[in-house]
Amino acid sequence: MISDGVEDEEKWLAAGIAGLQQNAFYMHRALDSNNLRDALKYSAQMLSELRTSKLSPHKYYELYMRAFDELRKLEMFFKEEARRGCSIIDLYELVQHAGNILPRLYLLCTVGSVYIKSKEAPAKDVLKDLVEMSRGIQNPVRGLFLRSYLSQVSRDKLPDIGSEYEGDADTVKDAVEFVLQNFTEMNKLWVRMQHQGPAREKEKREKERSELRDLVGKNLHVLSQIEGVDLDLYKETVLPRVLEQVVNCKDEIAQFYLMDCIIQVFPDEYHLQTLDVLLGACPQLQPSVDIKTVLSQLMERLSNYAASSTEVLPEFLQVQAFSKLSNAIGKVIEAQVDMPIIGVVTLYSSLLKFTLHVHPDRLDYADQVLGSFVKKLSGKGKIQDSRATKQVVALLSAPLEKYNDIVTALKLTNYPRVLEFLDSGTNKVMATVIIQSIMKNTTHVLTAEKVEALFELIKGLIEDLDGTLNDEVDEEDFKEEQNSVARLIQMFSNDDPEEMFKIICTVKKHILVGGPTRLPFTVPPLVFSSLKLVRKLQAQDENPFGDDASTTPKKIFQLLTQTIEALLNVPAPELALRLYLQCAETANDSDLEPVAYEFFTQAYILYEEEISDSKAQVTAIHLIIGTLQRMHVFGVENRDTLTHKATGYSAKLLKKADQCRAIYACSHLFWVDNQESMKDGERVLICLKRALRIANAAQQMSNATRGSTGSVTLFVEILNKYLYFFEKGNPQITVASVQSLIELVTTELQSDSASAEPSTDAFFKSTLRYIQFQKQKGGAVGERYESIKV
Repeated sequence: MISDGVEDEEKWLAAGIAGLQQNAFYMHRALDSNNLRDALKYSAQMLSELRTSKLSPHKYYELYMRAFDELRKLEMFFKEEARRGCSIIDLYELVQHAGNILPRLYLLCTVGSVYIKSKEAPAKDVLKDLVEMSRGIQNPVRGLFLRSYLSQVSRDKLPDIGSEYEGDADTVKDAVEFVLQNFTEMNKLWVRMQHQGPAREKEKREKERSELRDLVGKNLHVLSQIEGVDLDLYKETVLPRVLEQVVNCKDEIAQFYLMDCIIQVFPDEYHLQTLDVLLGACPQLQPSVDIKTVLSQLMERLSNYAASSTEVLPEFLQVQAFSKLSNAIGKVIEAQVDMPIIGVVTLYSSLLKFTLHVHPDRLDYADQVLGSFVKKLSGKGKIQDSRATKQVVALLSAPLEKYNDIVTALKLTNYPRVLEFLDSGTNKVMATVIIQSIMKNTTHVLTAEKVEALFELIKGLIEDLDGTLNDEVDEEDFKEEQNSVARLIQMFSNDDPEEMFKIICTVKKHILVGGPTRLPFTVPPLVFSSLKLVRKLQAQDENPFGDDASTTPKKIFQLLTQTIEALLNVPAPELALRLYLQCAETANDSDLEPVAYEFFTQAYILYEEEISDSKAQVTAIHLIIGTLQRMHVFGVENRDTLTHKATGYSAKLLKKADQCRAIYACSHLFWVDNQESMKDGERVLICLKRALRIANAAQQMSNATRGSTGSVTLFVEILNKYLYFFEKGNPQITVASVQSLIELVTTELQSDSASAEPSTDAFFKSTLRYIQFQKQKGGAVGERYESIKV
């Protein structure tokens, strides 16, 4: 059916073009022979092809354009006739004898154009005559194209200021009246199309109307180009008349398109000075009109106008643009009771962007916009529409993008209230946007009060909202979210220790309610921020540990103990142990022996009771040994207790190789450079001999189970420890002990039963090269190595 209709239309168009071309041919022949009567006869027959009702607007336009081209040639002929002395008035009357009204009016417009150009009659009179007579065509498509032709031939002949057709004082008003009258009639014809034909073809009619809309809109463009239309004339005549037509037509398509045209074609300055009138029409539009787009475009244009020059900003204050736009949006939402949430959000998002561009210094305006938005949405619950939630994110992101400073956004009291309308997922998105803004602009949050307010905004990341369980979230996404919170905690700083301590307490309060899955991410940055504060107190010249001080290292360490204990509920014993050791090291730097001892005690308890995995035990014991080796605050008794425990743990590791490595690492606990009181060569030797025995036992076990003596890597590692302490001057490590160990390794490597490991062989050769190098170096070190034979 559809294809048949298209084929029929093509046939009708082809027939129309053929008839038009045939009559155009005879018209040209008459023009060439200066036969006016025949020229008018054939031109009327040619234009009769435009009387068809069988073509769609798109096809009719093709036919019209061919007729238009021929009419331009006819107009040239009329001009020549007038130049040769033919009376234009007679010609004007002659064409009115055409039999059909449509060809008659086309010819009348063509002669009228020449008539105005001849200046034999005032332009306003001819134009008025033409626009009045055009009412004779009431078919929408034919009428629209006729009036479009009238507008086209007259646009350069309007009695405008500075125009050659300018008349008396009211000449501009006459030009405006002509265009407005033509616009009004064209809009009526355009709207009438909607109500012709069966209801089932509604979509087809709307498509056809969409194709014709520019014919109507061109009138507004012509109006905007009239030089004499100043602000006063626009305010008093043009805008009220146009809006009257827009409101009264009560047609959704026409109202949306024409409001958009008004905003686009007239100057921004005019919009600013006539905001009352323009905005007053918005609530009167049909409820189905997409008013959010219209107002958003208006605010965008005004924002760009404000950005174009600082000199125009006083105009915005003078006309109270913000309050007028705010009130208009409120009235539109009230008038359109069924407006979807996306419409409300879009309007307030546009208003906020306008406010931030035009009045960036007025935070109260921005807060007022957010407050109005909250008021309109109160009682409606969480926003479910995904498009609307994206708009809310854009709304809340606007202040961050404008000010590049979360601290400024925190001053907006209604900011967190808007977040309450977002679901859990969108809350997380918004929290991430806020954190990214802080990181991008390296914004440091300086007070506990602001930290409190910030955590209120990002609570979607630091606690479970609406009962959302973590297993519903992708693990990688969750890790990225929590890592961003961890980075954020590092951005909290204040040079005043008391205020910084308040910040730390605030952070602790919030992260401890985040649940066990979040704590491994959020506790470490809090711990390190606290330790940084302890070191800052330690570095101050005055005594920071006085009784009068409200913030002391002891208080901070007490807070840290409570914070790290929370990790035991996760459980995360290995992380807790690492943090206890970090705290112990900082307590050591602050000369707080009891505190450092307590942290070590907690680390040991964790090791004994919570860490059972053999690999985790190995890592933990090496951390303990490494930290204990750096401690200088302990007295002899405490150090011996902790050292004894560490060596005991080392000996109880599951694998012999792990035992051996941990034991020889313990040797460093008894020999600390630059501290004579912590140099016990004998106990170093005991550790190394014990490590050798364990390495030997490992070899025997390997021989028993695998039939080979196994790797000799452990012996090479122990040899390197011997060389280290030998070089450091430990009297217990003699040349003989080093020499015997070298011989042992050499023998083992040459043994047939030894498993060949190239890395071990390379390691041993590298060790021997080192000994040789030290020998060649000379000096005291060279003398010590001289006796070793390699």
